[in-house]
Amino acid sequence: MRIKGEASAIKLAHEVLQRYAEADEEAKHAFFRFLLDELGPNEKDLSAAVADYHANPDPVSYLSLLDAIEPQRQDLIRTLNWAPGGTSALIAMRADLLQIARYEHDLKLVDHDFLHLLSSWFNRGFLELRRIDWNTPAFILEKLIRYESVHEIRDWQDLQRRLASDRRCFAFFHPQLPDEPLIFVEVALTKGLVSNIKEVLDRSLPTTTAAKAFVPDTAIFYSINNCQAGLRGISFGNFLIKQVADELAAEIRTLRHYATLSPIRGFRAWLDPIRATRSAEWLSSEDYLLLATLDSENWIENKDTSAELKPLMEKLCAHYLVKEKRDAEPLDPVARFHLSNGARIERINWMGDLSAQRLHQSYGMLVNYVYDRRSVIKNHEAYVGKRRIATSSAISSALR
Repeated sequence: MRIKGEASAIKLAHEVLQRYAEADEEAKHAFFRFLLDELGPNEKDLSAAVADYHANPDPVSYLSLLDAIEPQRQDLIRTLNWAPGGTSALIAMRADLLQIARYEHDLKLVDHDFLHLLSSWFNRGFLELRRIDWNTPAFILEKLIRYESVHEIRDWQDLQRRLASDRRCFAFFHPQLPDEPLIFVEVALTKGLVSNIKEVLDRSLPTTTAAKAFVPDTAIFYSINNCQAGLRGISFGNFLIKQVADELAAEIRTLRHYATLSPIRGFRAWLDPIRATRSAEWLSSEDYLLLATLDSENWIENKDTSAELKPLMEKLCAHYLVKEKRDAEPLDPVARFHLSNGARIERINWMGDLSAQRLHQSYGMLVNYVYDRRSVIKNHEAYVGKRRIATSSAISSALR
């Protein structure tokens, strides 16, 4: 699809985006079907380019093949990006497409083209890291409240606490969306590893005297939030953590350790079927009887029951994080993310978060992943090359 003249192209892009914004669900669906059915590669040109390359595989025929294989809809998507507000509109458009493509899998071909182009437009070289603090414009702070998905920000007082002197928040922005965070991370400055989210989300602000006297040695990354549904599949988090760690190291010379306090999203979904069917032969009948106490309403309040459950649940959780795989990678999505970035699994925290959401995900357990700056590259290479998972001695012991 070629459009002659820049002015004509921008006018067309504006009209298409305006009509799309005004369209109902049926019309949006028809638009995506049009992109699939009518704006794929030109089959005649593609067949000729393939035949030419087979007959004479030189650089010229190779470049012709690359041109022919590119779907025509990529030209349209590029053109739409020229319109004022085009980038933001395309992100919203892809968010719609992702919902429809869940049920119509052939539309994933169209999504592939969106993802291909958006990935190049949102590569790390275009992103700007900004620190978010209490002086950040209110309309951006409001978006943090809206986009926070790990630990709900309940009100402005809660947000103020998360931006206090012993806390940090950083976000990536893009020049085409200067007021829209793409991803943000919240950090607690502490002494040593934190095992319970209550310690982090405590709403009381430190006094001026306490803040001046406080000397942290650990940065805890406790909440990472992707903000734009239409940018799903583009990884910002690995760059964000590493750059924020560099920023913090330069700012706070006393920091020695960098770690997370992370959810274990898939643990309960993995464990409950095992409990129901007793399908794990390496668990004893006594183990299954103890696990049955999780069905009681007061297992959390009952200190004796909780104490009995703790070593078994920590062992099961270590097994889940390290041993349970899909396509040679950990079953747990958060584990996949941090391990691929070079972190190691450091510690499982029993009853680390007793919110309803975390009880539903992991029976209230959290995990610390440690980013040891001396071994991050080695851990990353071992994971990517051999799927070798870095673990602490405590985790290794729990697996025996």
